[in-house]
Amino acid sequence: MALSKDELKAAIIEKATKSPKPQLYIKDFYACDPDAKPREIKNIANELVREQKLMFWSSGSTTMYGVPSRIKNDDGEGGV
Repeated sequence: MALSKDELKAAIIEKATKSPKPQLYIKDFYACDPDAKPREIKNIANELVREQKLMFWSSGSTTMYGVPSRIKNDDGEGGV
């Protein structure tokens, strides 16, 4: 059974917070709800970015997601 939108948001935030890596690929969130389509997961992750619960991080060649407090800026300080 697929998770509700709010349950999926909570699962994504939990995964991003507890992951040993501060930045995650969108595919890392697919395991949060195996019944959800990848596009649904991406839409929810982007909605969390708009809500400022997640933020984008770019290595220059790929875009990843992370919790703002776990992502380091170029000056070494924590996120927003």
